[in-house]
Amino acid sequence: MTIVNTQSFLGYENPPVVEVVCGILFQDLQLLLTPHIGLLWQKFKHEYPECEELPPLAPAIEFFDESPDINVVFSEIPPTPRIWFIETNGNKVIQLQRDRLLHNWRKIESEDTYPRYQTVIKTFQNHLSTFEEFLKENDLGIIIPRQYELTYVNHIEQGERWNRIEDIDQIFPNFFWKINLDQLPELEAINWRTSLLLPDQIGRLHLSIRNGIREEDNQNVFVFELNARGIGSDQSQNSMQEWFDLAHQYIIQSFVALTSQEMQDNVWRSMK
Repeated sequence: MTIVNTQSFLGYENPPVVEVVCGILFQDLQLLLTPHIGLLWQKFKHEYPECEELPPLAPAIEFFDESPDINVVFSEIPPTPRIWFIETNGNKVIQLQRDRLLHNWRKIESEDTYPRYQTVIKTFQNHLSTFEEFLKENDLGIIIPRQYELTYVNHIEQGERWNRIEDIDQIFPNFFWKINLDQLPELEAINWRTSLLLPDQIGRLHLSIRNGIREEDNQNVFVFELNARGIGSDQSQNSMQEWFDLAHQYIIQSFVALTSQEMQDNVWRSMK
């Protein structure tokens, strides 16, 4: 893997990132009920004046034992919905349910500028602190972390050095299509997935590349997603920051290793 000094990595002037998600999965807060979430919204409403209600997300836990010991706990308390608090322009979203808090940054308009990792992770940490204060004020329990998550979603649009799926090697050089294309029908789809371990089994980085059509503008894109999940043995606030920083480092290194230098320099315009 290409080694990138993330301390000096300046990023790209025109990165393909369209969404970043950072969050925490924790043990169920059994005392947290739907009315409490309405009260919590008052703390965020000045910045996140809109809300939506969605089905809750199921946990996806990274295990490293061959036969993990999973205790299934049945509760008479029905699951709360997943609530979105949405910023006016739609770029930022807080997602909350009984066992999870997520912060999303989303690219809504073409001119939206990705605010960089340090800004996104700081916003998430501030929201988490506000939530913890709310739990304490209302005697609703404490957060016991189960897993952290950091996800980057990139859209590489048709016309950015590719026109057909067979041109995938222009973006991802390791996917070179070697055989004579005249002897085969046109490629219909790409759907590649792999994963790698983070150091000391503190998590995994899941990588996927697929083609698709973006719903809002019918634009053909390659979707390149990098999703880190896990947690270390130390669950302190400092260790949480270290986990996110390490996950971010591996996401950067994987992105650089898999994409072409030409795309990095001339399309996304790497800042050196």
